[in-house]
Amino acid sequence: MVRTRLPDPGPHGDPGLQPERTTLAWGRTMMALLTVSAIFLRWLPHHGFPILLLFAVSAAAAAAIYLTQRRRYGASARGVSRERVDADTSAVLWTAFAGVALGALGIGVVLAG
Repeated sequence: MVRTRLPDPGPHGDPGLQPERTTLAWGRTMMALLTVSAIFLRWLPHHGFPILLLFAVSAAAAAAIYLTQRRRYGASARGVSRERVDADTSAVLWTAFAGVALGALGIGVVLAG
């Protein structure tokens, strides 16, 4: 009989709960922002140096997600353990602000070019 080892359930006792799914979603958001950053660099020869502002905003947003991921996961896992999970509204609002800023800057770059 082959015994398989189950994954570490983490600090909350259940490996399939919300903290892991939320971490994966933030990871996908970070990867999307990094991909967009690379696309902006491809546009540099056509649109000129204003495109670097778009690159900076998207790369900074991706870096912020990466740097706060461990804290966010820990808070979520502790919240599951105490059966009270608070939404991380500041992270969502900053990400939404970055998205709106990217859209506005992108429109500005296209209209200026």
